[in-house]
Amino acid sequence: MIRIRPAVPADAAFIISANRRMALETEGLELDPELLEPGVRTALADPSLGRYFIAESDGKAAGQLLLTFEWSDWRNGQFWWIQSVFVEPDHRQQGVFRALYQHVEEAARAAGTVCGLRLYVEKHNHRARQIYQRLGMHLTAYDMLETTFRGPASHGDQRKTERT
Repeated sequence: MIRIRPAVPADAAFIISANRRMALETEGLELDPELLEPGVRTALADPSLGRYFIAESDGKAAGQLLLTFEWSDWRNGQFWWIQSVFVEPDHRQQGVFRALYQHVEEAARAAGTVCGLRLYVEKHNHRARQIYQRLGMHLTAYDMLETTFRGPASHGDQRKTERT
């Protein structure tokens, strides 16, 4: 049976490891531990920045996700962004992410102030995209743009690093 619970500071090592492995697996990115470790600990200490949830199977961490928050003036409500999704390889296709997603969706609907759930998925991560769509999520009409000041740039960053 899968149990979902809020993460606590003692989960930091699992979350840091899961984030590192997720970035490498899905985007080929090596995350800087000097940014990642304090970033995880800061979110664990301040729930206004984000809330991690841990999925447990047989009392051991099997997966995680992070929620962050975006205010929508158009909808007078908050979008909850799902981030940092990771399921341990030996627990995949056993309903771990589905349990995490359903837990978050139920909490969002019950909150009364949440207007929707959002997430971004790397363009070439077809397996994850299919999982999200099976849960009822759909592509939007928006593309994401960014300017990165710290940490790795996204794969979509088309800026040249050398001048010719």
